[in-house]
Amino acid sequence: MEHRAAGGIEWVPAGEEHFTGRVWFGPLAPQPRPDSLNALGVLFEPGARTDWHEHPDGQVLYVVSGAGKVQTEDGETVELSAGDVVHTPAGEVHWHGSTLGSYMMHLSLTTGGPTQWRAEKVSDADYEA
Repeated sequence: MEHRAAGGIEWVPAGEEHFTGRVWFGPLAPQPRPDSLNALGVLFEPGARTDWHEHPDGQVLYVVSGAGKVQTEDGETVELSAGDVVHTPAGEVHWHGSTLGSYMMHLSLTTGGPTQWRAEKVSDADYEA
């Protein structure tokens, strides 16, 4: 068994390559193989968001705090708040992030390998939809 107290989680900036605004990652579990469980805490500053992307085996998001939104490529948009769970199936193109007025922290659970990023940022029009 491995135990890390809350202060032992190393939060690192997500970088600008696949995100708009400031986002931090906090790895929650070791990832011994590329296709094993990837468990991350993800903290978005107000207005921050991912780029368009998909996951080989899908993704589960559990919103820990704050308010956010998720949108699929076909335009379906869902407002998120603490306690909400989102499942995006394998290959579904989507983005997620905080609202303009709130931070958001969610847990991200994926398997099947790395995120497949699209070469496009989320437009302000899509974000504001």
